[in-house]
Amino acid sequence: MVQATATPGKGLLAPHDHTLIMIDFQSQMAFATKSIDAVTLRNNAALVSQAAAGFGVSTILTTVAVSSFSGPMFEEITSAFPGQALLDRTSMNTWEDAAVIARVNEIGKPRIVLAGLWTGVCIVGPALSAIDQGYEVYVIADACGDVSDEAHERAMQRMIQAGARPMTSLQYLLELQRDWARTETYAMTTGIARKVGGAYGLGITYAKTMFGASEGH
Repeated sequence: MVQATATPGKGLLAPHDHTLIMIDFQSQMAFATKSIDAVTLRNNAALVSQAAAGFGVSTILTTVAVSSFSGPMFEEITSAFPGQALLDRTSMNTWEDAAVIARVNEIGKPRIVLAGLWTGVCIVGPALSAIDQGYEVYVIADACGDVSDEAHERAMQRMIQAGARPMTSLQYLLELQRDWARTETYAMTTGIARKVGGAYGLGITYAKTMFGASEGH
């Protein structure tokens, strides 16, 4: 007989068990991105960044040809990690860059969470490579984008078929919080949602303003 317990499933993410790698959120890459509009992309990148920074998630920020071609990383991301070095690469596949892999090994977490541009190149590459080397891989689908809907969807399907687990930006934030009774991160989580959580954030603002509601009660 199966016996239920009030414990989280092993497939759920926690702040301490994974490394977030944010890849090539840069102007040149964004110009050709058509599967998601630039405003939504930047908003979701901000949501993921603020969630990771707030919960103390081990995070790697990496760019490609930052000074010679692709331009700066989105300010929404770098502002969440002030002073953190960006690992600039020549390889399209982040997993083939020695400096990035040295940092992954230094951190030593068994799970990798990916977000970035473009899905079909700069996310597929590290996703398939990390899976091949025994890592659990999660992809934040709405914090990725590609040159067309077709390119993004085929890339997501390819990664899922290989074992990657898709999720969304808001899902990432709420999965890290997971219990509104965790008072030490409650205000931070709802604060991030209010700023960049779309309609959900508007709902929080309304509930708290109109009748002082709180999810923890």
